[in-house]
Amino acid sequence: TINEMIDTLATFADQVTTVAREVGIEGKLGGQANVPGAAGTWRDLTDNVNELAANLTTQMRAIAEVAIAVTKGDLTRSISVQAEGELAILKDNVNQMIANLRETTQKNTE
Repeated sequence: TINEMIDTLATFADQVTTVAREVGIEGKLGGQANVPGAAGTWRDLTDNVNELAANLTTQMRAIAEVAIAVTKGDLTRSISVQAEGELAILKDNVNQMIANLRETTQKNTE
């Protein structure tokens, strides 16, 4: 019915807004939209929002995990998570920074 469609749209808008605010503004990773009864295009849109949030969460947590290891002196780690675009550039730069630190540390101990 039209009322069910309106309810689904309202729930979708609320959930997507929540995920966008939490992940994009508040930096709370791991958020997922939950739209019960969503079907067709609404389900696809919900799934796409959730995939976006999940990918970003996985990538950022992988980068953070390696950064924490480096702060504890572990220069053997590198970021291996799949990333594209600017996140791939960030990943590559952090990995290069670790390699440079490792090389400098080795030279200083010789």
